[in-house]
Amino acid sequence: MKKQLSYFFVILGAACWGFIGVFNRMLGEAGVEMGNRVFLRNFPSFLVLTAVFALLRPGVFRIRLRHLPIFMASGLWSVLCLSQFYFRCQMECSLAVAGILLYLAPSMVVLMSAVLWKEPVTPRKLCALALALLGCALVSGVVGGELTASWHGLACGVGAAFCYATYTIFAHYGLAAYDSYTMIYWTFVFAGLGSLASLDRGALAPALMTPRGIWGTVGLVLVATVLPYLFYTKGLEGVESGRAAILANVEPVVAALTGVMLFHEKLSGWVLLGVACVLVSAAIINTPEGRADREERNGKA
Repeated sequence: MKKQLSYFFVILGAACWGFIGVFNRMLGEAGVEMGNRVFLRNFPSFLVLTAVFALLRPGVFRIRLRHLPIFMASGLWSVLCLSQFYFRCQMECSLAVAGILLYLAPSMVVLMSAVLWKEPVTPRKLCALALALLGCALVSGVVGGELTASWHGLACGVGAAFCYATYTIFAHYGLAAYDSYTMIYWTFVFAGLGSLASLDRGALAPALMTPRGIWGTVGLVLVATVLPYLFYTKGLEGVESGRAAILANVEPVVAALTGVMLFHEKLSGWVLLGVACVLVSAAIINTPEGRADREERNGKA
């Protein structure tokens, strides 16, 4: 029962992330500028997480000064820059395209790990990389049809995936000394404080006086940021990280469905095929390697 509950938390967290595009577009329609949307996602989330952890997990506030650069890099690059790229991509592409481009991140992690830690690139990983690239080409329309978005929008999607991938790299060092909740909190400390640079108070105040602006902010902060991080991290207590990463593929599916149902976006056969390629690629990368892969790797060592 406990394991099933952990699976539920992982899936629920990933599904919540899938609603980021809905609230991002709501804020855009309310007249909230891009820089202020980045602020609204990160600074209020930092405040909410501070209150939650002060009540439930005060141990997260204790860290060593020498580890601050890890959290600073994770907050400013992996979360703050991700918000900039991903929000822009969601405004210029369909939510399905934006969501699936973000899931190029596992393939990027494979390449980064090979460079940083000399992790072997096995035939399985090469196959996954090829599928991810093919999926990206199909989703974007480079292969199989007309472009589904501007080149700028596609570039922002790839940039968002790169930022997303770097969180895994920084977390590799942060989790060597702290638990997941501490890593999340201090990442948002720097993402929240860093987002102050993009705040335009004069333009933000009128937009937040509208119902769409209010609900968009509440949804972006609670439904699409704070709750999914807490749910997903809680789920990891009872689910292997690789299996959790596969379950998290629910996110781009939810993003695509919200695009179709709420914004009447169309999904062509080529886009669906591309989505399938990227999801299979992510599943291959996050599935523990089999005996044949280990034997081949050891034989080459």
